[in-house]
Amino acid sequence: MADHVVYVLECADGSLYTGYTTDLERRVAEHDAGEGAKYTRGRTPVELRYHERFDSKSAAMSREYEIKQLSRTEKERLVGLE
Repeated sequence: MADHVVYVLECADGSLYTGYTTDLERRVAEHDAGEGAKYTRGRTPVELRYHERFDSKSAAMSREYEIKQLSRTEKERLVGLE
């Protein structure tokens, strides 16, 4: 079952945040409540823009790293913001 998720959020300031979770709905709610990553605190509300599901944590973590290495333009293309 694909229960490892890599996701991209758009923060209220227009910045993009990439993360990993095993419970997407809960994690997005945490970010939105200011209880998620330090980066997203103060940048709420956040909006889920993109996610991918994986069967293993290692595959998801590899993809998270790949996405984080993308340029802003490449990330916008990935999440459909361009």
